Amino acid sequence: MPEGTIFGAPEISNEQIVELSKTAPNLIVWAVPVMLLLTGLEMWFSHHNDHDHYSKDETIGSTLVGLGSLVVSAALKFGLIYLTVLVYNLVPWRMELNWWTLIPCYIIYDLASYWAHRVSHESRLFWATHVVHHSAEHYNLTVSYRLSWIQHIKVIFFMPVMLFGFHPVIFFVTNQLATLFQFLQHTEYIRRLHPVLEYIFATPSNHRVHHGSQEKYIDKNFGATFIFWDRIFNTYTPEEEQVIYGITTNIDKKANPLHINFHELNDIVSDVRQSKNLKEAWMYTFGSPITVYNLKIKAAHEAQQRELEVYS
Repeated sequence: MPEGTIFGAPEISNEQIVELSKTAPNLIVWAVPVMLLLTGLEMWFSHHNDHDHYSKDETIGSTLVGLGSLVVSAALKFGLIYLTVLVYNLVPWRMELNWWTLIPCYIIYDLASYWAHRVSHESRLFWATHVVHHSAEHYNLTVSYRLSWIQHIKVIFFMPVMLFGFHPVIFFVTNQLATLFQFLQHTEYIRRLHPVLEYIFATPSNHRVHHGSQEKYIDKNFGATFIFWDRIFNTYTPEEEQVIYGITTNIDKKANPLHINFHELNDIVSDVRQSKNLKEAWMYTFGSPITVYNLKIKAAHEAQQRELEVYS
């Protein structure tokens, strides 16, 4: 390889994959003690100042979901590294391991994250992998723990990033940095920042909007790190009125991690079984959650009307 070039790096062998899986930095695990400390401080501050930012059941649920997510991620780590290396070896423009490639990788990764996030709100099947994160009715740092145990199916949205030829270590560090950046978004205690920062980044203020259940806030501010994607694709809304957190139909069993993770999938299966035809079954599976919600409200109203007609 000519000196000074970055492309055309050698392929990674199967033996190197095993070593890579052992030595790849696990930033999220290292950050867990700091995250727990900050969560504990926020929890104490909320209780000490009589702020209603935490509830017992939701905190238990968030913690159990977060622990399960760590276990699932650890179990899938080798498979995801293998997939990344497989794609890396396929492209002839493979990049060497070089720290500065983290910058373009992060920007491209964040664009892919925007679309993965947006599709997760626009298609019910993918919403089932994301609703976990929105099901809390209180907004605090533990909400960042609420990562679906089946969210890894969304790796398909990040394969175009792999095709750019970034070194697998760069890709995985980018993934972890992006996840860690979102931790501090989930708090009421960081209010609006400088206008320049609010214009560029997905700040806590911008992200609170995303968790809102009011009509004006639904399906807005999808950006993970950079909010300018929402400005470009016309999905941006500023924080104006107090946000009401949760989803349009809030869940029960708030401390049960299995219910938190799989209630939407269970509802999809139930709706498909009761659907009248293939078109309706398709809508219940892949339609937008808002469309499905309105369809179910309409069906319930029609059923009520028929019942009234029977008894009238």
